[in-house]
Amino acid sequence: MRELPSGTVTFLFTDIEGSTKLLHELGDAYADALAEHRRALRAAFESNGRVEVDTQGDAFFVAFARARDALAAARQGQEALAEGPIRVRMGVHTGEPIVTDEGYVGLDVHRAARIAAVGHGGQVLVSASTVSLLDPSNSLLLDLGEHRLKDLTAPERIWQLGEAGFPPLKSLNQSNLPQQPTPFVGRERELGEVLALLGNPKIRLLTLTGPGGSGKTRLAAQAAAERADEHEHGVWWVGLQAVHDPQLVLPTIASTLGADTELETHIGDKRMLLVLDNLEQLLGSAPDLGELLAACTNLSLIVTSRELLRIAAEREYAVPPFVEQEGVGFFLGRARAIRADFQPDEHVLEICRRLDNLPLALELAAARVRALSSAQILERLERSLPLLTGGPRDAPERQRTLSAAIGWSYELLAPEERKAFRRLGVFAGGCTLDAAERVAGADLDLLQSLVEKSLLRFDGERHSLLETIREFGLEQLQESGEADAVRRRHAEFFLELAEAQCTAAESSYRRQELVAPDQDNFRVAIDWSLDTGEVELGLRVAIALEQFWVISDPFEGVRRFEALFAAADDIDPILRARALRCYCGSSHIAGKYDQAIEAAGESVALFREAGDDVGAATLLHRIATARLSAGETAGVRELLEESRELFHGAGVQRGDAEIVGTFGYLAQAEGKIEEAAELYERSIALALETGFDWWRRGMILSLAEVLLLLDRVDEAEQWSREALSLSVALRDRRGEFWGLVLLAWVAAVRGDAARAGRLWGAAEAEEEKRPSGQWEHERDLYLKRVFVADGPELSRAREIGRRLTLERAVEEELAAG
Repeated sequence: MRELPSGTVTFLFTDIEGSTKLLHELGDAYADALAEHRRALRAAFESNGRVEVDTQGDAFFVAFARARDALAAARQGQEALAEGPIRVRMGVHTGEPIVTDEGYVGLDVHRAARIAAVGHGGQVLVSASTVSLLDPSNSLLLDLGEHRLKDLTAPERIWQLGEAGFPPLKSLNQSNLPQQPTPFVGRERELGEVLALLGNPKIRLLTLTGPGGSGKTRLAAQAAAERADEHEHGVWWVGLQAVHDPQLVLPTIASTLGADTELETHIGDKRMLLVLDNLEQLLGSAPDLGELLAACTNLSLIVTSRELLRIAAEREYAVPPFVEQEGVGFFLGRARAIRADFQPDEHVLEICRRLDNLPLALELAAARVRALSSAQILERLERSLPLLTGGPRDAPERQRTLSAAIGWSYELLAPEERKAFRRLGVFAGGCTLDAAERVAGADLDLLQSLVEKSLLRFDGERHSLLETIREFGLEQLQESGEADAVRRRHAEFFLELAEAQCTAAESSYRRQELVAPDQDNFRVAIDWSLDTGEVELGLRVAIALEQFWVISDPFEGVRRFEALFAAADDIDPILRARALRCYCGSSHIAGKYDQAIEAAGESVALFREAGDDVGAATLLHRIATARLSAGETAGVRELLEESRELFHGAGVQRGDAEIVGTFGYLAQAEGKIEEAAELYERSIALALETGFDWWRRGMILSLAEVLLLLDRVDEAEQWSREALSLSVALRDRRGEFWGLVLLAWVAAVRGDAARAGRLWGAAEAEEEKRPSGQWEHERDLYLKRVFVADGPELSRAREIGRRLTLERAVEEELAAG
């Protein structure tokens, strides 16, 4: 591709009229006719200094540095095709698009395509922006007046090149679809799905459902515009937000259509599409609409509602929030409409995530770029609803703020539904049916009703609120006066659940995988305990999640326990001893070895004082491992022997696996690599016998490492892969990370620089996202092992690996094995 023109650029779009019909008429000759059409147009374009931007099927997208060249090319192209069977419509528009590596970006590209789409074969249509750059005395331009295009923005004044006669433009001048302030962007996939449903002759009532602010109205309007050509008697918009009596729905439709007879008689057999917007408060009109559809066999309806009408003819399309890429694109489009020089940065993606990628929320946030940077917007989104105000004054009141949009749906709920909705706001990250019943008093029927009304989502046996909707619910809960009681029930429920999760040291960490879905609820419970002085409850939750902190985020574990210790005036000695044990574990993985040893020392003293031999044995073992990690070996053997004796005395079998494995660590630290390998293998077997999977995972990784030191590469790879699989099963991100590092070492030993670099890059990227202080102490050791294969190939692969998520890298590596 030649260099694209920049600055002021004139676009020319072409499209063959009736290509499907031509294919049937010409048969085998169509291919030759299509080739001749392409040759003729390219000749016309090339002789007028064009750059061909894109060719898709039978359409051309061409750019010109000068408007007069574009018109000359269009005229020459039409003359060349005049005697052939193919008729082409063309649209010309001028703007100042953004040039990227992939081509042109900007609304002017869409505008040019829209102008071409309303024309007829043999016709060239020209926009006002292009005409303004031409000689005012150009007699070849015929003013066709203003026309509404299918992007539903302000009418475009359109000229025709030449005086030939054509039918009226296929614009929306015979429709009352509401004008939109900005073009339709970010919903191309959903629009395609809706159009496919509308194209099914068996579907005559399509209901778009979704929460307030999800973009139902805009999607419905755009879909209706796209289907205008198929409804010769028009597409008509019926706004119902101000109507509150179901009996007034049919009269409102009749008034919109200008019917002076009975509505059924006025519509009759006309081919017509009606869009009924905001029907949720008028569901009692459903039987009347069903009868109208039965009487008018060519009538179709698009309905927007937070709830289904539940009549036989209905088909639902649930409008989802934007996916991430759509949300970012939508935000940028709205922001640049306000500030043309707005540039995206790392904060924009987080803004979109914080707002659940809801279109209305993004639009209101983007409006703030007039006065705030993206970083400032993100900072203020800590509480989003107060920021998200100030929508367009000509928008319905319920769409001018996100709070009003959600409140519109809330006010339509029955009293029991309102109570359940606001109580569900206490759940962070969703909840199970059991949690909803016990904490919010929401039974299955209430939950189902809220799902059907698009306020609650249900997925994978969990119910959840979008974060912006949840915030509204919490505001209503606070105003209700029952917030304290509901929050207490929430905290007590998740304390009970946390203690049943079995991730603390006393339980051998067997059910770690059950923590992840409710991790945010556990955090909320701890926060509530700190806010209300219920520190003991918070400590019990945090202790029950001991291993969650270790394998998910040891730094968070350290912060959580430090905050709880700071708020605790007087707590039970055993509870403090257990909390110190957990604090020691998180500190160790965070690389804070001195801190871990100090906490373990205080904890073991408290356990000894209470006569708790298992507690003392566990902490003696923790002190030994922390000293080894800090590079100390003195006194470690004695600590392990005492720990083993206490474990045996208490009959705790899992202690053998830990002690034997840690003797392996000691042997490795003393340079006895063969002995270390034997001890790790024994520890793996003992852990397997007792179901101590988390410890077994660690021992397998340690065994793989010493096997590499012994140059037993095949065995090391086998064990590394087993550790990787086990870590995935345990949802242990740290285990997955170490597994990738060891496999990178395996690849380097084998001279596979590409694989070594990719795996190392993926591990580096993960460490940057979720740092572990322990890695800082050990990184150089592995770096030297992996970079024996250093060179251009490894460097290139390393950059590729850094773009992989941990999940993707692990998935690829396990599949490759």
